[in-house]
Formats: sequence, C-alpha cells, structure tokens
Amino acid sequence: MDEPTAREAPRRHLPAALPPGTRLLEFEVRQVLGVGGFGIVYLAFDHALEREVAVKEYMPASMADRTETLHVSLRSNADPETFALGLRSFVNEARLLAQFDDPALVKVYRFWEAHGTAYMAMPVYRGKTLKQVRDALGRTPDEAWLRAMLMPLLGALGRLHDVGVFHRDISPDNILMEADGRPVLLDFGAARRVIADRSQNLTAILKPSYAPIEQYAEVSAVRQGPWTDFYALGATLHYMLKGKPPSPATARAVHDDHVPLSTQPIEGQSPAFLGLVDWMLATRPGDRPQSVAALLDVLAGRSASPLIAAVTAPESPPWQPTVKVEPRGAAATPPARAAALPAGGGSGARVVALAGVALLAVGAAAWWFMARPAPTPAAAPVNVQAPPQGVPPVVVAAPAPAAPASAAGLASAAPMAAAPAAPAAQALPAAALAAAAVARP
Repeated sequence: MDEPTAREAPRRHLPAALPPGTRLLEFEVRQVLGVGGFGIVYLAFDHALEREVAVKEYMPASMADRTETLHVSLRSNADPETFALGLRSFVNEARLLAQFDDPALVKVYRFWEAHGTAYMAMPVYRGKTLKQVRDALGRTPDEAWLRAMLMPLLGALGRLHDVGVFHRDISPDNILMEADGRPVLLDFGAARRVIADRSQNLTAILKPSYAPIEQYAEVSAVRQGPWTDFYALGATLHYMLKGKPPSPATARAVHDDHVPLSTQPIEGQSPAFLGLVDWMLATRPGDRPQSVAALLDVLAGRSASPLIAAVTAPESPPWQPTVKVEPRGAAATPPARAAALPAGGGSGARVVALAGVALLAVGAAAWWFMARPAPTPAAAPVNVQAPPQGVPPVVVAAPAPAAPASAAGLASAAPMAAAPAAPAAQALPAAALAAAAVARP
C-alpha cells in the first residue's frame, strides 16, 4: 500500500498497512499483495531461508487501526471482546493449516503474535482466481476440466471434515488456479472447529449467493457441517456453468426459483454431473450430500445422485381400466340407458325406472350371495307378502320371465334373498351394494 493510500486509511476506514522494509522476525516486508475484511497479505523475504514468502496479518478493518509504533489498536472500547475472538480464530486457523500438507490447502510455515495482533507465513501462490478464469474464458468449461478442478478440492475438504473443521467461505474468488492448473483453497478467515454441540458464536462475513441457509442461523439446533461446504462448492460450480451464482439461500428459502441444472441443455455437461451440482445446491441441509465419500461415489459412477435417481426411476404400472363383472345368472340384456327413457313423465317411464332399480337389486343380491359363506338352513320358511296393488314387484329370481312376477314366483326365490325378519335390501351391507356394480383388479 503506497503512502497516499495509507494517509486516507482513517477516512475510508481501511487498515494502515506496514511500510516496506518493516522486519517481522526473519521476514522483511516488501509490498502489499492484498487487503481483506480481516487482514492484510504482504510479500516478504525470508532472510533465514533466503526465499520469498507471503505474510498474512490479522487486521480487522472495521474495528482496528495502527499506531505510529506499528502496533494494532482498537477504535472503540466496545470492540475488545469481538477483536479477541477474531484473533483467537486467526491463530487457530494458522495452527490448523500447519498440521496439513495437502496441495489444495494453503501451507503455513509458521505463525506468531506481535504488535498486538498475529501473523502467519505461507508460500507465495501465483495464479488467477477461479472467478478470473471463468470471466476470461467467457464460456462454460467442459465437464472434464471441471472434474479435474473439483477432485483436488474434495480431497482437501475431506481432510478438513475428518477433523471436524469446515471452510465455510468457499467461492470462486477464494479458489486460486495455479499455472499448472492445480486449485488451492484460500481465505480460511471463516474457518474454525466445531466441537460437539457447542454453538457457533463468531459471526462471519457471508457471501449471500454462496452461503447456505444454515449459516444465517444463530441457534445451535441448526448445525453446520460438511453439507455447508458442499452448498458453497455447488454454488461455485453453478457460477462456472452459468456465469452467475444461484439466488441467495435466504430468498430460496421463501420462494425457490432455482431451475435444476439437470433439466437445462448445457453444452459439454452430462446429466449425471449436472444432477450432482443440483444435489449440492439443495436448500435443506439434510437434502444435500452428507460426506465427501458420497460425492465421490456419484462422480465415479458407483451411485446416482438422489435427483437423477428420482428422474430415472421406473414408472409405476399404468392404471388398469375398470372391468365390470357380471354376476352369475344376470340377464344378458344390458341395462337401459337414461337416453332411452321417454321424454314424457307417464307410467311407462316409471315402469322402466323401476325395472332398472330391480336389475341393480338383483345384481347386488346375487353378488352378495355368492361372496358370503354358505348360510345355515333357515329354521322356518320366510313369509313373503304380495306387493301392494299397482306397484310392480321386485324380481329376485334370474333370469326373470317376461311377464310380471306373481306372488308365488317371488316366494320361490325367497332363499336367495332370505334375511332374518328383514327385507332383502336392508340385509345387504352398504359396502356390498357399492361393490356389486364393478370389481377392480
């Protein structure tokens, strides 16, 4: 950072960087490489090993400034607790990264505290961020390129997740692509351990389009885990595929307007790979992949993502048409249709209607009779009274003669409709009457 920028720092609320030539142990500051919300990165020279290194300094711009003695001081007396929590997180990040030796993770040579803040020394990484690569390309990379970029990142995340650490800040501008095409995860400023059921009380600065919904919660019941990083990584892949990130998770929780990528024609991408990205972008944490192993199984073709599996699942058997089962002994003549009724309202219409009711009663009685267990012989014959004069009798015997049935004919059919001291229509259960017309397979 040059001198004019340093003089403008208090007015613009930017941190004052260390001037070139400042010595930090064996490291000599040469220039500023970058300024972020929580710190400054310098290019420095290691006089002990005679090599260039990158030195990162904890310097939260919103609450700290630098004195003439190069010490970091707070602007307000209300910030010491927050500053201390952030400092502890910075040191824990350095201590954590020093334990790993993964090519896709930033390597930490050493870390220390001085001048009221903390520092870590790292290799100098030269390359372009994933966002810069996509913007310069101007089109969607093919699937082979994306897979080659994704695999090392999943390996690095697997190492972190195995020890209960989550990055929580993955985005296209936090992934550096080196000249040989190797990706490196940057900016672990939001990373920290999650132990048991302890609530996460250090609020991080979120990137709305890449942070999942659980990062906005401040209750321990909404847990963060591997699925939190998978959402951010899926949003990063979405940016590489479409040139833009998905809608913010907070908006999707109210109205999800996300169109699944697997339903879109994206050149050079297989439906299985697009379905994997859709799976990672599920709004609910439980609907996303729960482990790196699950993602690797889908990438290797050993299993399908739930979304693709649901689309390709065999359909249920087609609906079978309803088949009408004629009861035994039923008349072969089809029942009269309503269209065949006379237009007038004379006695002929009443006779035809009553005949249709009689046919239905006959069919229902026959079906119920055949379906029930064999009845025990009646102890006494059933007395059947003749119907009142002028009302056509209900024919129970099948087939019925063309002439109106007599009282003697009705009495001969009494065993078919026999019921203990009750008319046949009342003896039939309601379910039997409903099932008598049709039978489903």
